[in-house]
Amino acid sequence: MDTERKKILIIEDEATISSMYQSSLEKDGYTVIIAADGERGWQLASTQLPNLILLDIILPKLDGFSVLDKLQHDPKTKNIPVIMLTNLGQDEDKERGKKLHAADYWVKADFTPTQVSDKIKNYIK
Repeated sequence: MDTERKKILIIEDEATISSMYQSSLEKDGYTVIIAADGERGWQLASTQLPNLILLDIILPKLDGFSVLDKLQHDPKTKNIPVIMLTNLGQDEDKERGKKLHAADYWVKADFTPTQVSDKIKNYIK
């Protein structure tokens, strides 16, 4: 698969975490864009049209569920796979993500950045 032109948007407010994922993904040949809050993430998603979005839930300005809802209601972004990547592992959070059509829901503690990069290959077009 040609990952050279594949673009991934990471919407994550903790710079250390987004930097770890960015390093791993760039090592695998992806172009990575980072947004530190939900509002900026939504703006970047609609203007940059990434191939995949990694989305945290607890974010400043606009939480991850609200971002996901906005993405699903915009014809330009509704087909972009969104993976919820968060520390919230409660069943009700996972269910809410599924109802909002998240492609998947991963708990950060369950995967290393390298594992996340490997798993992304199943979702990116």
